[in-house]
Amino acid sequence: MPATRLTMRKIKEILRLKFELKLKNREIARSCQIPHSTVANYLRRARDAGLTWPLVPDLDEEASERRLFADGPWARTREIRLPDFASVHDELRCHKHVTLQLLWQEYKEAHPDGYQ
Repeated sequence: MPATRLTMRKIKEILRLKFELKLKNREIARSCQIPHSTVANYLRRARDAGLTWPLVPDLDEEASERRLFADGPWARTREIRLPDFASVHDELRCHKHVTLQLLWQEYKEAHPDGYQ
């Protein structure tokens, strides 16, 4: 289950502490009571989104959030087709030399981005 996002207020505080007060990530993490890896993640997102400190005054919280959480691999949704388990079961039951490995290989050929 993914963690909940920080509020824009907290993200702005992270940016302020980093760029205005020049604190280290672990110091920011202690100050905001969040993991230091979360601080690094949000700083990376801000850098990738082109957000600088101080933030542009006419950029509201909604626009800032859209810039932070758009166009990244974490934002993309994938349509993953499940294998047809009923036909897998039938194939295994009816054909003596068919293996689960063979059926999985056929599934991966048909759906390269499918489940592993």
